[in-house]
Amino acid sequence: MKNQNIVMLCQQNWNIGIATSAKNLAKEFAKNNRVLYVNMPLDMNTVLSGFSQPEVKRHLGVLKGETDAVVQAEANLWVLTPKVLGASINWLPVRSAFESLNRWNSKKLAASIAEAAKAVGFDSYYLLQDGIIFQGLELKKLLAPRLSIYYLRDYTIAVPYFQRHGPWVEAQLLQQADVVAVNSAYLGEYALKHNPNSFNIGQGCALEMYQADADYEEPADMARVPHPRIVYTGFLTTIRLDIDLLVDIVKKRPDWSLVLIGPEDDVFRRSELHDLPNVFFLGNKAPTQLSAYLQHADVCINPQMVNEATVGNYPLKIDEYLAMGKPVVATATGTMEMFADHVYLAHTPEDWLHMLDRAITEGGPSTAAEGIAFARSHTWEASAKALYATLEQFQPAHA
Repeated sequence: MKNQNIVMLCQQNWNIGIATSAKNLAKEFAKNNRVLYVNMPLDMNTVLSGFSQPEVKRHLGVLKGETDAVVQAEANLWVLTPKVLGASINWLPVRSAFESLNRWNSKKLAASIAEAAKAVGFDSYYLLQDGIIFQGLELKKLLAPRLSIYYLRDYTIAVPYFQRHGPWVEAQLLQQADVVAVNSAYLGEYALKHNPNSFNIGQGCALEMYQADADYEEPADMARVPHPRIVYTGFLTTIRLDIDLLVDIVKKRPDWSLVLIGPEDDVFRRSELHDLPNVFFLGNKAPTQLSAYLQHADVCINPQMVNEATVGNYPLKIDEYLAMGKPVVATATGTMEMFADHVYLAHTPEDWLHMLDRAITEGGPSTAAEGIAFARSHTWEASAKALYATLEQFQPAHA
């Protein structure tokens, strides 16, 4: 698919400071097409609670007319910060009141998108919505896109914020979409219950920073950690990670060092892990720093909880670990089955101990080179091509 116009309504703003799936997909689209990336509109609660945050300040500057709403971020790619201040409605317990105010919010957002699309020369376009965004419920009707695509990459309705209105909103978003694109088999099964036009386009990964054959200097805080080093990188949150499992592992193997890299939620900060001598919290690191830590790890892990919020997730960190040539142990889930030839998958605490022993002494279930090649097959180019091929199936009826 080339020389097409694509409008993307995204959960994370362009200037969030980290790579996201939506940003990476937008950049891939822009290689051959034109993209308008739409930041989340502001609502009153966000302004009141986060008015001092840089991103909120930037958005308020747009509302005040101090900053342009549409800026060109890259070749063929523009970013819209909507000139919208919506009502905060998620707390409303009555569905009819939510629907009424959401329709009002949606009309304001649709007007901002239509104005921006005209400004950048989009006469017609595809509309892709990145997960649950309430205002998107009305956009297909208000904007009349060439095709509407719902991009489902997380089981978001399990997140507490979305549990009041998320399930029925997402069901409608799935049903009304011309095409649903998912990134895992689990989410594919879920989507098919609502829309037969649901397709797994895989998960792209941006692995340029993860080069196993590069020579990364050992970070000073990592150099103080004894071997063998068992490393996890990512947000340390009890919604996704099994603290009890980690405590069990480090108590039963006091000669192993558990290295946790990333920001912590309140439960992690108060956990028993901070009292154990063979656990090392190294704090949050910039994405560009992680490859150095991974190169000097012995084993990498993903000890996730198995719940509604995690069971369908595609774990990008697994590709990052494999790309660095590391043996990996992870909790077994349906999504992780695709990694079974290259990653040890543990079902029980006993499995974890056994598989970590093997990873430390023998390496992974495949060679490092095979793991690297597998990780590098998961590209954004491949995901975009899969989506393009899917859209072509529906083009004649909607052209």
